[in-house]
This record gives sequence, C-alpha cells and structure tokens, in this order.
Amino acid sequence: MSAFRTLDDVNVENKRVLVRVDLNVPMENGVVGDATRIERIIPTILELARAKAKVILLAHFGRPKGVDPKESLKPVAAKLAEIAKRPVAFAEDCIGEAAAKAVAAMQPGDILCLENTRFHPGEEKNDPDFVKALAANGDIWVNDAFSAAHRAHASTEGLGRVLPAYAGRTMQAEIEALSRALEQPKRPVVAVVGGAKVSTKLELLGNLVAKVDALIIGGGMANTFLHAQGVGVGKSLAERDLADTARSILAKAEKANCAIILPVDAVVAYHFAADAPNHAYGLDSIPLDGMILDAGPQSVERIKGAIDEAETLVWNGPLGAFELHPFDHGTVAAAKHVAARTKAGKLLSVAGGGDTVAALNHAGVADQFSYVSTAGGAFLEWLEGKPLPGVEILRA
Repeated sequence: MSAFRTLDDVNVENKRVLVRVDLNVPMENGVVGDATRIERIIPTILELARAKAKVILLAHFGRPKGVDPKESLKPVAAKLAEIAKRPVAFAEDCIGEAAAKAVAAMQPGDILCLENTRFHPGEEKNDPDFVKALAANGDIWVNDAFSAAHRAHASTEGLGRVLPAYAGRTMQAEIEALSRALEQPKRPVVAVVGGAKVSTKLELLGNLVAKVDALIIGGGMANTFLHAQGVGVGKSLAERDLADTARSILAKAEKANCAIILPVDAVVAYHFAADAPNHAYGLDSIPLDGMILDAGPQSVERIKGAIDEAETLVWNGPLGAFELHPFDHGTVAAAKHVAARTKAGKLLSVAGGGDTVAALNHAGVADQFSYVSTAGGAFLEWLEGKPLPGVEILRA
C-alpha cells in the first residue's frame, strides 16, 4: 500500500473526519435485509472513534430524484449503531445548517451519519460548490467505499481534491487483495468468469486473457463461445450474434498463451425450473429442444484440475443457473474446491460481483476465500484494467 495514503499516515485526534462509506444496503419494509456492507466498514469507524476523531459518515442510498423520505439513511444509521454497539447521531441533511449544527455538537470519539448525499444533484455531477459545502464540515477525508470508487462523484472523488485524503481499512483491504491477485500475482493465475452474457463482460475478458494463464468460462457465456465454435447448443441462452467477438477473444487468448477452458459436457433440461428433469450430454449430442443449465460432470472435474494447478484465482460469475436446484452443482463443487485449496494454504482466491457473492454464500464458502469483494461495478472495472477515480485520488 506504499502507493496510497492510509490511516497509518495521519493523526486524527480532535479532527473532523468525513468518511465516505457504502451504506447502500438492501432494505425490506424499512428493515436492513443484508448488513454485510455495514459490517465491513465497522473497523474503520471504530478505529477513528478510538483515536478521538469526530467521525462523520457520508453515503448514498438508492437512486433518488431529489429528497425522498423512502431513500433516507436514517434506518440504516440505526442498524449501524446496533452493529457498532455505539451511539450514531443522525443529521437530516449532508450539507447546510442541519449538518453544521450536528457536527458542531460532536465530541471527539462521536459518530454522526449525514443524510443521503444523492438528495442533492451536485453529488453525481461532482459539482465544485457541492464539494465545497461537504468539505465545510471536515478537516480530513477518508474513502472507505471501494464499491463506489468507479464513480467520480463529489463524496467519492471530489472531496479528495480539497481535503487531505486517505484510504480507510476496507478500501485498503480491497486494494491489497486485488493488487495481489492481478498486479503482482503468484503464477499460475486462473480466472473463473461466468454469468449470463458475454456482452456485459467483453472488456473484462479482453483484459483478463492478457493477464492470466488460464480462463475458465461458464454459465450462459460459455454457450456463446461453444456456438462460435460450431457446437449446437439447442435452445440454450446464447448471444449468437456475438460469435465473431467470441472467436476474436479466443484468438487473442491463443496469442497471449492463455488457455481457455470451456465446458466439454453439459447438464441439459427442457424447462428453466428447479428440479426440472435433466441429463448430462456430451457437446456433440445436445438435444435441439434442450437448454444447457449447468456444467457437466466432466467439465467440473476439468475445472477442479485447473484450480489444482493455480497459485492465484480470480472469480466473477456463476458456472450455471445456481439459483435453481440441481443446476447449482457445478458452481457449488468448484467453489468448495477453491475454498479447500485456499484453506490448505495452496491458493490465493479473490472473488467479487453481485451474483458471485450470492453464489458463494449459496455454496457456504464465502468466508473461506482469501477475499470476497462486496463491490459490483467497481470490482468489474478493476478487473477490466480501468483506473477508478475514487482510488486514484488516494495515491501518495
């Protein structure tokens, strides 16, 4: 982390510290459905509070068009207080008099959550006047929201231009994990990329084939590649119009000495439904009216073999329709194999992306990977090789 400024580089005592966190959590009837993102930011918040900083939290929630009580952070702040086991005050705005009064009332070690930054259009526009209004309540800015770091918004990047800027512990852990996986990895490096569509991951695939030694492609994406190679995929989900694109990715991989590992057999059903009657077929005999819903048993063994040879593994996306039993088998078997290799100290494993986290939780192994990112878009853009504004602003 020598390339970035972190909390190790600053004395925060009696300072007003604006901390950009990710509180964009799922809510159901005013109750937080999944508190993972809140749990991740607790170490940074408590470290600052113990160091006698005035801890002022900035975050967005949802996509409000102006002030919308349904998108208020108030219930999230209450959940944060419960998890942190510390009082968390709340201000009805993130700028102006309401914010200034709440900040003025703080003692060192206090925690305050300001209202949704996206209630103001200046947030997403990274408007200099809005940045100035936010900065008026802080002496230091700490960015602990990697998941929003691909956005050049006022609270995710703009504040770093006007206040001393540092990475929080969650941000630091994310940068360290991703750097170890792709910037200076132990080789061989294997990437698992799954999910429904090639079209959403073209830049990712293009970047990865130049960086990894083997690329395992699964899910609906694999069907597009199989179709491009002349394999009949029946009624399976496949972007048939992207056959040329798939072939160009295969050619790029060959040139870069990156092995592409595609399914050699498939589990096929006739209905997209849990427990639909199914059968494993070789690629030369996929029924015309069948749908590929999972990697077949031979493919799973082949994937395990590739994992066995890896020193570093990056995972994004499931290998099949993991949300439907029994079409979760390929994803679960591969995920458990990665977890076992990681536990044995033989593999550095880094995973991320919305469906990925859900799939690893489903397999019961999310806590057994070296690092699982809760960032969706930012994780993908990092894998695509793009600079992230909220990370770049923290460079020393």
